[in-house]
Amino acid sequence: MSTQGIPGRGEWAAVLCGLGAALPATVVSNADLTARLDTTDEWIRSRTGIAQRRIAGTDLTTEDLAVRAATKALTGPVSVPVQAVVLATTTPDRCCPATAPAVAARLGLTGALAFDLAAGCTGFLYALATAAGLIAASTAEAVLVIGADRLAALPDPGDRTTVPVFGDGAGAVVLQRGTAAERGALGPVAVGSDGTQADLIRAPRPGALRMEGAEVFRHAADRMSAAARNAAAAAGWALSDVDRLAPHQANARIAGFVARQLGIPDSRQLHNIEHVGNTGAASLPVLLAQAAADGRLTPGHRVLLTAFGAGLTWGATTLTWPDLPPSHQPTEGSVADDR
Repeated sequence: MSTQGIPGRGEWAAVLCGLGAALPATVVSNADLTARLDTTDEWIRSRTGIAQRRIAGTDLTTEDLAVRAATKALTGPVSVPVQAVVLATTTPDRCCPATAPAVAARLGLTGALAFDLAAGCTGFLYALATAAGLIAASTAEAVLVIGADRLAALPDPGDRTTVPVFGDGAGAVVLQRGTAAERGALGPVAVGSDGTQADLIRAPRPGALRMEGAEVFRHAADRMSAAARNAAAAAGWALSDVDRLAPHQANARIAGFVARQLGIPDSRQLHNIEHVGNTGAASLPVLLAQAAADGRLTPGHRVLLTAFGAGLTWGATTLTWPDLPPSHQPTEGSVADDR
């Protein structure tokens, strides 16, 4: 067989070819929270942009959510074997062993490289960078990347400032080996961290999360904006080239500030925080799945993703949205399915 035109080992790109998301069925509205917390619907909406969130019951684990999202992602047009599973999560089901091998086994991927990755709400972008590296190194032809978190269990149940922010969920993508010229090819991933600021977001145990709100806002806005600029520049894009900005859904005011910093109009910003809250590492893939399902995200759109999380961590990347068959794009019903 002729090898003319076939990329060398260092020229492979990671190409998105599958997408899925899963959210618990239980909806907790702001009205539900105001019945037990010293807060109001107006206070929550004005400071976070959130009206409701999905909460997992005690019978729904991080592993369960990850499997449901991954099952949907694996129905995409994956043409090579999935040989690795990277699970980004802040809320594994146990300290040891990792959750990813159990997820892989339930998906019929026993034998695949599988591990957890903890980088807070930036975990999905860290996982994308890791998956792209596995593909570039020829360690895996295709990688399943999952972001899954049950963040609603982290705040003090009586803390009116943090309880309304967090929800539970999972999202997943499949990246397979391809070329940079293909739609869906992942651009350079700009990531970073600053452990000197680790105490700004901390949860020593479930029920004890604390955030320094004003400082988190400042760092998140600055770091997400800078990472987005770096990722766009590394991809050779001007910010005016961006058709859709997909910011981590931590806070509507932060997302809006980042969009203004980048000069990207609101009409090009993807958001779903009003209905799901902050779902941590699941935030970006759930957002992409819902936007693809409802037509806000269509083939050919140039997408800029950016996130910020505990650590402190941050990151951003680019891709041109691929032409996933409609049958492989999650519907609203399947995204919310808890069965």
